[in-house]
Amino acid sequence: MGEIYFDNSSTTRPSQAVVDIVVKTMTDDYGNPSSLHKKGVDAEKYLRESRETIAGVMKVSANEIYFTSGGTESNNWALIGTALANRRKGHTILTTAMEHPAVAEPLRFLESQGFVIKKIPVDRNGVLDLEALSSMLDDDVILVSTMYVNNEIGAVVPVAEAAKLIREKAKNALYHVDAIQAFGKYRIYPRQLGVDMLSVSGHKLHGPKGTGFLYIRNGAHVSPLIYGGGQQNGMRSGTENVPGIAGLGVAVREAYTDFDAKIDHLYDLKERLEEGLDGIEGTVIHGLRGREGAPQIVNVSILGVSSEVLLHTLEDHQIYVSAGSACSTHKRLASPTMTAIGAPREESSSSVRFSFCEKNTAEEVDEALKVLRETVPMLRRYRAK
Repeated sequence: MGEIYFDNSSTTRPSQAVVDIVVKTMTDDYGNPSSLHKKGVDAEKYLRESRETIAGVMKVSANEIYFTSGGTESNNWALIGTALANRRKGHTILTTAMEHPAVAEPLRFLESQGFVIKKIPVDRNGVLDLEALSSMLDDDVILVSTMYVNNEIGAVVPVAEAAKLIREKAKNALYHVDAIQAFGKYRIYPRQLGVDMLSVSGHKLHGPKGTGFLYIRNGAHVSPLIYGGGQQNGMRSGTENVPGIAGLGVAVREAYTDFDAKIDHLYDLKERLEEGLDGIEGTVIHGLRGREGAPQIVNVSILGVSSEVLLHTLEDHQIYVSAGSACSTHKRLASPTMTAIGAPREESSSSVRFSFCEKNTAEEVDEALKVLRETVPMLRRYRAK
């Protein structure tokens, strides 16, 4: 069958249209968008078109979209920029214990600078506890930051409900949402949701690596982190990555073309895999199943087989999955998500993540299940010895 790539939450393969426009803007339209001559004007046009595409998809103003080097920069800017700009209003920041390191680490830095970081609990499926959030909100809270979709188990945060509570009970707070695993999988309208900032990464939706954007609501008080030539209205200086931004714009347009059919296909794959995993003894699926959770992620613990051993066994069959979050797979630490949802150690150490894109097929899911049914009993016997 050839290789089967089920690690799309780590990164995706850029589409051919993305590759084509990146090549064109590197070889033909290579001007600096700040230049006043034709080459510069041509380059600037790509920035404008991508910004308008993204703004149109989210029904926001084009001047609320700021291009970055990816999700990590977007998250750092949202968190640190907000904290620095609003520290006279308060010092408390709320988040959850299952955030990606691109959120958790900037918050650790802010804690060292005197800010108070408090963790909102989640339930066994990774769903935010809204009652707990409500009880934690007060006028000292200047920022709340949550994922939209958890990168490991596909838990979906009730963003609109959280935003409503924040508006009602914390008048000084801005709400940041890490939508890196959600953008392209949900129709996301920040104004309708009540979100002040939203982070997106291009390489999660068939765009180039090293690209992303941060939505900042007009009127939200956020300081720049990068100073220089004043590009992007002085909010994010530096010559723009025209090839990456052009590719990002194409990727966003493609992601929301035939959107409903793509998402239905992802859910079909997810439910097919979940049903097949139920037939393998000693499996535990984490997060909300079926259409209650994100469409592209299935996280399963196959008890008695370590995640690393299973990952490499599947790799031997040209099936590629992830052990937890790809951004932390080289660290021998317990997964923050698994810890946050209260998963026992045996489940945490044996969990793997399957993540789909619209190019994956039912036949690929069936092949993966076939390999699992053949290899898991052998791996368990080997461990028992």
